[in-house]
Amino acid sequence: MSCISCPISLYSPSSVARNSAISSRSKSKPFAIRCTVGEYIEAPKVASVAEPLLLNAVRGEKVERPPVWLMRQAGRYMKSYQLLCEKYPSFRERSENVDLVVEISLQPWNVFRPDGVILFSDILTPLPGMNIPFDIVKGKGPVIYSPIRTADDVAQVREFVPEESVPYVGEALTILREEVKSDAAVLGFVGAPFTLASYVVEGGSSKHFTKIKRLAFSQPQVLHSLLQKFTNSMAQYIKYQADNGAQAVQIFDSWATELSPVDFEEFSLPYLKQIVDSVKKTHPDLPLILYASGSGGLVERLPSTGVDVVSLDWTVDMAEGRRRLGSDVAVQGNVDPGVLFGSKEFITDRINDTVRKAGSSKHILNLGHGIVVGTPEENVAHFFEVAKGIRY
Repeated sequence: MSCISCPISLYSPSSVARNSAISSRSKSKPFAIRCTVGEYIEAPKVASVAEPLLLNAVRGEKVERPPVWLMRQAGRYMKSYQLLCEKYPSFRERSENVDLVVEISLQPWNVFRPDGVILFSDILTPLPGMNIPFDIVKGKGPVIYSPIRTADDVAQVREFVPEESVPYVGEALTILREEVKSDAAVLGFVGAPFTLASYVVEGGSSKHFTKIKRLAFSQPQVLHSLLQKFTNSMAQYIKYQADNGAQAVQIFDSWATELSPVDFEEFSLPYLKQIVDSVKKTHPDLPLILYASGSGGLVERLPSTGVDVVSLDWTVDMAEGRRRLGSDVAVQGNVDPGVLFGSKEFITDRINDTVRKAGSSKHILNLGHGIVVGTPEENVAHFFEVAKGIRY
């Protein structure tokens, strides 16, 4: 028997020692732990070590603890990354040079040993290969030099051929697999069609998304044509990443939550479904993760995309999110990134709360968004230490 809230041996100095003893004892014979409601259950058998913990957890296999990685775990909060930026100030160069991509992707791996090593890249990386020039300007963010706003503009957009446009992505993923072996899962990622369309229609980041909403509500056929090109391209990009070493791929639909539910069902959901269906035809065992920031009003709709994992942001209570998603889909998240500015005791409490509410099956521990610039590196180290000390 089991219950979703137990059994979890949460992190504390004493629990680490206790878990070590438990781990040693479990090699010889099963043992029982007391559930919080007073029942005893047999401890879960640890899944095969032949594959990374993250993949076993996504499949619903019994694992000893939740796998952990953090969005933006490679980036500006790390001193090693800051030093690299001084030498290579262009983000495009850092994210499009094989050696630099590998080095940056491995920086958190070398320090924290997360259970997922995500490719250092950007969701806009495919744009030049689609005939959409862009750059990322320090202090301003992404800039689309020729925004796409008419049918003629859309006609000039080419479908993406990753082998030709971003060979460095495939090379980097292959090297990352060789480096981390089966000790962690190598993660790729792509932008979702509506989010990519938002950038190229708006001309960059936006607060109110007036330009893409004007296009959606006055010339929907033009937007649909653009969304279809992004859909076909991102499906191919996911397959390319998988063929070159990615063991799971996260789809970022960061701006879909700017849509009302009825508009999400027209301008985002069908295209996400198409991507998942296309990928699953050729890569049925590739785990797909969907992250949409601020998705509290859309939670029930997200599993219908067909993804294997829904990544929740911190505005959704994990226990409520679990109930709303249902039991068929795995969940990722969802500690508030701001928690990493708190004390170590506070960080520990929030991690334990999240893991307790997520339960002991199909959970990837993560933040509810990327690590914030200025986050103390020692607090990130503490996050991983606590997370890896938890035992179900």
